Amino acid sequence: MNAFVRLFSAVVLGVLSGYDRLVFRGTLRKLCYPLGLQHFLYAHRVPFKDFATFSQQTTERLIDASLAQARQLGREIRYLNSSQISKEEVARAIARRDQITQGLVCVLTAVEPSMTFCVRGNRATRRLELRYQPRPCLHLYHYHLHPRFGWMHARLQTWFPFRVYVCLNGREWLARQMDQAGLAYRRRDNSFTYLQDPDQAQRLCDEQLRLNWPAALEAIRRDLHPAHEAIVARAPAAYYWSVHQSEWATDVLVRSRAALEAIYPRFVRHGVTAYGAADVLRFLGRQIPASGQVPVRFNGTVETDCRQRPEGVRLKHRLNGNSLKLYDKGSVLRVETTINQPADFRVYRPKEGEPDGPKDWRALRDGVADLHRRAEVSQKANERYLEALAAVKHATPLRQLAEPLCRPARRPGRSGAVGRRVRALNPLAAADAALLTAVSRPEFLQNGLRNRDVRRLLYPAATADPAEQKRRSAAVTRQLALLRGHGVLHKVPKTHRYVVSPAGRLAITALLAARNASAEQLTAIPA
Repeated sequence: MNAFVRLFSAVVLGVLSGYDRLVFRGTLRKLCYPLGLQHFLYAHRVPFKDFATFSQQTTERLIDASLAQARQLGREIRYLNSSQISKEEVARAIARRDQITQGLVCVLTAVEPSMTFCVRGNRATRRLELRYQPRPCLHLYHYHLHPRFGWMHARLQTWFPFRVYVCLNGREWLARQMDQAGLAYRRRDNSFTYLQDPDQAQRLCDEQLRLNWPAALEAIRRDLHPAHEAIVARAPAAYYWSVHQSEWATDVLVRSRAALEAIYPRFVRHGVTAYGAADVLRFLGRQIPASGQVPVRFNGTVETDCRQRPEGVRLKHRLNGNSLKLYDKGSVLRVETTINQPADFRVYRPKEGEPDGPKDWRALRDGVADLHRRAEVSQKANERYLEALAAVKHATPLRQLAEPLCRPARRPGRSGAVGRRVRALNPLAAADAALLTAVSRPEFLQNGLRNRDVRRLLYPAATADPAEQKRRSAAVTRQLALLRGHGVLHKVPKTHRYVVSPAGRLAITALLAARNASAEQLTAIPA
């Protein structure tokens, strides 16, 4: 990402990374499966034949308690009879009409499909049994102007198992934080077009990750569903909080809309034509074999599509249920990672239920305990994408990029002295192209690369022969020295790691794109 900011420093005002949309789900784990609900009914002495009556009474009790605050405050309670009606627009219109600036705005109710329970007869056993299946159910949407989170809403399912959803917006929350800190800003929808102090704004975003989420979400739940404790008094059950959906956005603030319009179309064009399935996998943290192709064992779905929005074109790369998006919001370039299936990522943690056990890289969980790791993998995905874009947009002709690399050069010597001569590179030759491809892989953007990393890519067939291992290591050392001589690589001081220079990444991207382009594509470009 730093390379991107440096390249466009003339028009970039700042960068802001943080959560955009967050949807939390509260689940009563003891009641979300038939046997668990059966134990709950036993505790209340409710036979299966009376389940419908008991459920109806419980639902009425829940609804009356949930609507009590709205009735007390005189807030509007409105039933929406169509899924085509935007609840967000209705709620905001009510807030403007009633001039509400704090607290509960309104309660909107709607019948929507959900997973819930019913009792059905089993012909084989000739007994009644609980079944968990989809069916229509009334939901209550509470819209709030929260003192901490700003505009938000919470949804309550009024039939067993009484799921709760809380939807927040990180940028809305950040606006409240900046108001309290006395920082000036200009806002457009859920993005900021101007920040008085981008560094301080980023620190406020980072503070959001340190919130005690279970406590904060429980406070919202108590306002939404105050009857919970009474309903489960005979068979106590607490809500387990998980992240249903997260969107982590990196916003690049640009000086003007015109400045963004001058560069944005090229990003979209490159994202559609140049990024294949393997690239999307790399951006989202997947390991790619040395061949650069999609792993043979991969059985997921990768898609890329463009859509015209009122603000402009939105480019979206999907990997299973997760996605990486690029779009513009006025004078803001946004890259956003959405995670719906966290198990595609890894977190270093002990096993579930063994907090003191050995740690290992395990699947990222839905629970709020791994929310910090969601932020980390999402930020890395955004950075990899921006770093890739940094090498796309540049006005330098290919000739100027290629000529220095295609001439002999001198590698760095000790204490600033001129080092040994290195040969010219030939990016069109298979060997040099493989080397350039290896060192420019996205996974090396953050921590750099080592001899062993490049060796693994250039020599995919493992060997146990010490002499062969030594020969390969020496060969890669010479190749790294070759790239250092041409300024493509820089050595990280006091380490055995190397990083690709910004100029080197730009040259590699352009040269490899030209190498892989067809004659028809090249001749179609105006001279």
